[in-house]
Amino acid sequence: MGRKILLEKTDIENIHTYNVYRKEGGYSAVEKALKKMTPDEVVEEVKKSGLRGRGGAGFPAGMKWSFIAKPEGVPRYLLCNADESEPGTFKDRFLMEKIPHLLIEGMILSSYALGCNTSYIYIRGEYMWILRILEKALAEARQHGWLGKNILNSGYNLEIYVSPGAGAYICGEETALIESLEGKRGNPRMKPPFPAVKGLWQSPTVVNNVETLSSVVSIVNIGGDEYAKIGLGKSTGTKLISACGNIRKPGVYEIELGLSVEEFLYSDEYCGGINDGKRLKACIPGGSSVPVLPHYLVTKTAKGEQRLMTYESLSDGGFATGSMLGSGGFIVFDEDQCIVRNTWNFSRFYHHESCGQCSPCREGTGWMDKVLHRIEYGKGNMRDIDLLVSISKNIEGNTICPLGDAAAWPVASAIRHFREEFEWHISEPVKCLEKNYGLVKEPILEV
Repeated sequence: MGRKILLEKTDIENIHTYNVYRKEGGYSAVEKALKKMTPDEVVEEVKKSGLRGRGGAGFPAGMKWSFIAKPEGVPRYLLCNADESEPGTFKDRFLMEKIPHLLIEGMILSSYALGCNTSYIYIRGEYMWILRILEKALAEARQHGWLGKNILNSGYNLEIYVSPGAGAYICGEETALIESLEGKRGNPRMKPPFPAVKGLWQSPTVVNNVETLSSVVSIVNIGGDEYAKIGLGKSTGTKLISACGNIRKPGVYEIELGLSVEEFLYSDEYCGGINDGKRLKACIPGGSSVPVLPHYLVTKTAKGEQRLMTYESLSDGGFATGSMLGSGGFIVFDEDQCIVRNTWNFSRFYHHESCGQCSPCREGTGWMDKVLHRIEYGKGNMRDIDLLVSISKNIEGNTICPLGDAAAWPVASAIRHFREEFEWHISEPVKCLEKNYGLVKEPILEV
């Protein structure tokens, strides 16, 4: 059984309350940091740990922290990105719901390291019940002296506030999140300047997601060097995975990075294999925004090597034969799933969620949605397949934020690996409609 750090105590009764969390060793990392460590020493431990951002990009957290500007007399801010809107991803929700004080402790440590006296948790608007859980936990932490003025007589002051979004996926992008938090429309900003220089209210700002900040607690407790021993190579520590789709045991799992994809997918400790004894068709390993892998590239790389749950192994071969660990949204398709239908479903999402600021994304996501709709409902032609590839190429790399890439990659990879299925939809529309919808007549939906 793999080592657990973040979910080790989630099964303890009432661990969401302050008294139980404290009894189980909670806030000991804050005591250690505020009494025995300088802010720079905390940053150094995070650097030594090799912790990479768990929100999707996988950028080294300690390095990101070291970029923050420190002008005299200017406040700095830490923002927790809890706007978990990526389809297939729900591990941050689980963490906040089960053990909210772990996130708060991680935020206190990170705020201290960065020299922030005010920090915010920007939470997805649909998570209102979790907002109430967090506010109650913050009130408990404040009541017991972990927030407010002169924490532990250290001279350090900190307040943490929770701010809900309004259901916009784009606000998961850090600069759009900042714009929203400032009360403006959630449009991504041009960079540079980066948030580390000019972020919230034009002040130096660091944005990390829930899992990243929660991981800081164990790094301070056991030390960066010990944390770095967990995992494999540059993929250190543990990672939360949201497993869903056609598997026997969907849920949130904590794995040691370096676990084989085959073991994660088929062992009873984790996903338990494919439902009803069916065969694996494809897998999206890192949330809806990353390229899909066909069954023969899920557990083995193109070189025939064992595919591992690491940032490096999952991206092996680039997008031609690889994907990304991303946010850890592990979506599994069995042999009966329609790739065209699922790809169209993702495209509808990205079309709807595009902020419309960049022409390639605003227009391109709409075109992909319409063309895929046309193919799925029996009105496509063979030229549409190459048209989709062309549109995806014109979107990728040409937008202010990564939403354009997130919309383009699933479409391009689906055609790359499952082109014959797109051709079948076009050449055999009646059979396709019968299989997917039980229709024998023309579809009612207009295209």
